[in-house]
Amino acid sequence: MNLALGVFAGLCSPIDEAMKLNFHRCVAYPYIITSLLLCLVPVLSCAEQSDQQGTIRFVRNPDPAPEFKLSGLDGKPVTLADSRGKVILLNFWATWCGPCRAEIPDLVELQNKYKDRLQILGLVVDDDDQDAIKDFVEKFGINYPVALATNDIRMQYGGIAALPTSFVLDAEGRIVQKHEGLRNPILYETEIRSLLGLSIGNVKVETFEDTGQIFLKNAERASELPGVDLSKLTPEQKTVALHKFNAQTCNCGCTFTLAQCRIYDRNCQISKAATARIVGALARPAASKSVPAKSSLTAPPIKEEE
Repeated sequence: MNLALGVFAGLCSPIDEAMKLNFHRCVAYPYIITSLLLCLVPVLSCAEQSDQQGTIRFVRNPDPAPEFKLSGLDGKPVTLADSRGKVILLNFWATWCGPCRAEIPDLVELQNKYKDRLQILGLVVDDDDQDAIKDFVEKFGINYPVALATNDIRMQYGGIAALPTSFVLDAEGRIVQKHEGLRNPILYETEIRSLLGLSIGNVKVETFEDTGQIFLKNAERASELPGVDLSKLTPEQKTVALHKFNAQTCNCGCTFTLAQCRIYDRNCQISKAATARIVGALARPAASKSVPAKSSLTAPPIKEEE
């Protein structure tokens, strides 16, 4: 998205950076957003009059989002199936995450504005004090379902290496885009309006082939990662490797998962070595027998810095 839409570069918030943002910055941030938006209204009209053309991008031939069934904080079931027919914004967040706090007022406003055709679902990670979460939900006036995400769900959605992470689903429940870190609400609203068939002004819509930018969805695709050789693994071992590639963050400083780093930077020796270690450990009979399949899919904890 370029300046024709008034979209600033999103704050990429890997977990260690999210912890560095204190509450006072979170409180101030919505006011900054408000001031910015006042300078951009009417956004879509400005886009039409500008020589620059904003662009949004959706996955070409998207796959269905992994289904789940959770119990919301209010005791009601939270599923994707219950919102089929609506555009869904699946938001992974935590109460201690600064950028998550900053974007909640915008999500609440979006849910109000498009309540009949949009469903936002908030999945909380690494934050299991339900009473504290309920107090937070009430304080911030969250008007969409909130539930605790299990480790298995985190794994199915690529490990969730950064917060907030949001997945945009079309009315058929397919993942068409993924956003990590804080984003301008105009971006979300433009994507939502496009998926709903509403006017988005002079904004261009492009499509791209998902080769792991969202997350790897099958073991065959994992075999296509540059510099990764899965030929010695069984189909079951390939699936485990796939989960690990999606769940673990590369330590080169890119903030991407190992899978994404191999896609974006095939010359990165750190992600190449890390994926090779995973494959090597799985290929050793002793290692594959000693590690239960279930534990191999456990997502790494998200830790808060002191």
